[in-house]
Amino acid sequence: MNERNPDLLRGTLDSLVLKTLSHGPLHGYGVARWIEQRTGDALPIEEGSLYPALYRLEKRGWIESEWGRSELGRRAKFYRLTAAGRHHLESETQRWLAFSQAVSAVLLQEA
Repeated sequence: MNERNPDLLRGTLDSLVLKTLSHGPLHGYGVARWIEQRTGDALPIEEGSLYPALYRLEKRGWIESEWGRSELGRRAKFYRLTAAGRHHLESETQRWLAFSQAVSAVLLQEA
């Protein structure tokens, strides 16, 4: 994506965070960097969006957190996916695939 459009990220951040944590525990900064790297920096993750999403996911029981030390030796909160979060991620992935296929069928239709 050449243009950064935060509207495209709305509604998908929770799923992106859950997918990121399906690979193992990370602190918030690590979650943001993982998503940005995997998308070639097409989806910038702002702290003002990320941390409310992490708190929301934790409140719903989809992730858990504990304090630890970052790779730089700083105190950081590490997040990990719960079994409920893994189940929700699987469900959301199926919904996203069906939705994106339907949108693609319209957008890629020849005139």
